Amino acid sequence: MKHSFITTKTDSHFPIQNLPYGIFQKKGLSPRVGTAIGDYVLDLSVIDEAGLLDGTGAEAKNIFSATSLNGFMALGRPVWSAVRSKLQYLLDADTPDIRDNSAIRSKGFHLIADVEMLLPADIGDYTDFYASKEHATNVGIMFRGKENALMPNWTHLPVGYHGRASSVVISGTDIRRPQGQMKPVDAASPLFGPCLQLDFELELGWFIGPGNEMGEPVSIENAEDQIFGLVLVNDWSARDIQAWEYQPLGPFLAKNFATSISPWVVPLDALEPFRTAGPKQDPAPLPYLQTNKAGAFDINLEVSLQGERMALPHRITTSNFRYLYWSMAQQIAHHTVGGCNLRPGDLLASGTISGPEKESRGSLLELTWRGTEPILMENEEKRVWLEDGDQLTITGWCQGEGYRIGFGEVTSRVLPVEHHHQTKQLIHPYTKK
Repeated sequence: MKHSFITTKTDSHFPIQNLPYGIFQKKGLSPRVGTAIGDYVLDLSVIDEAGLLDGTGAEAKNIFSATSLNGFMALGRPVWSAVRSKLQYLLDADTPDIRDNSAIRSKGFHLIADVEMLLPADIGDYTDFYASKEHATNVGIMFRGKENALMPNWTHLPVGYHGRASSVVISGTDIRRPQGQMKPVDAASPLFGPCLQLDFELELGWFIGPGNEMGEPVSIENAEDQIFGLVLVNDWSARDIQAWEYQPLGPFLAKNFATSISPWVVPLDALEPFRTAGPKQDPAPLPYLQTNKAGAFDINLEVSLQGERMALPHRITTSNFRYLYWSMAQQIAHHTVGGCNLRPGDLLASGTISGPEKESRGSLLELTWRGTEPILMENEEKRVWLEDGDQLTITGWCQGEGYRIGFGEVTSRVLPVEHHHQTKQLIHPYTKK
């Protein structure tokens, strides 16, 4: 097994087998591209300037001194693989090029704890899917009953909608409770006020690489060549706002106020050892969605919640990326089959990832069964929906033999609503003192 001269613990998310990419900034330096190794970020602009990335196809293009990964994403899989191979060689315990060069080491390595992580890409477009059969079934049962749980189209195509790229934010960004229209069941007309049913959604997202020309679909065979890498996603949801607004065109204000992502983009190549078959698809999808290649990945996922009066976070769900019914390749093939052009830095997300057990449901909507089964926290508090001051953390990793391929985490805290309107407000149970 490979080892780096940078010491990493067996439970580290960032061993030499991973090497995710991100955009970091250290005081006095402009933002630039780094890779994570153990507790450190390696400044790739430093080793590029030193000529250590020559021959990869990414050298001398100012790719690694850029403030986003878009330029690197646009270069395509052969270049990504060449850079990754070179980095694994350079960081290997037996390679002296960086190990024995004190000037490069002092200039190139920074403790991750000492840098600020920024959004990894300039996200032009964001698409959110609805690819978990368990999640779609649970939601369908709640709102339509068991007989009509899945809509007739669900097992034939990956359902999705176009989200809002401007409100995708990096882990650590506080989320302000949104306001909007809601119509309680016993109300004759809608009311305006703060969301009373604020929820998280456990998801993974992937960044698009080269993209495709308008009118030229990406085939399912070539779809994974478009995946630069993956991040954790918390696609915040205002359930009561959504319930009133979503027909006939789907979520709007319920989703566009915030989507949080983790800062480190894990290369698809790093996940290859954890490739696995997804659920059996019945009925068989149409030919443009058919493939013999296993399209799922064994990625463990956890969500924890810590309220203002809680000393420690409380784990509320565990799930796995392999539960997804529709694969990333199928989602890309479907997204582009009508001629839609994807561009470098576009973000696609899986939709809520729920498993077959109650403990593996990926949202409070499901975990509390629309508020009827509250979650009991370790300090005897209960949760039905997110409260002001709650901190929500999603983490994920693949478990290898003696190492982990980790995603770090995406963490955000819920802030109370700001009242800018003179409209009469609803009384908010979580902010009323």
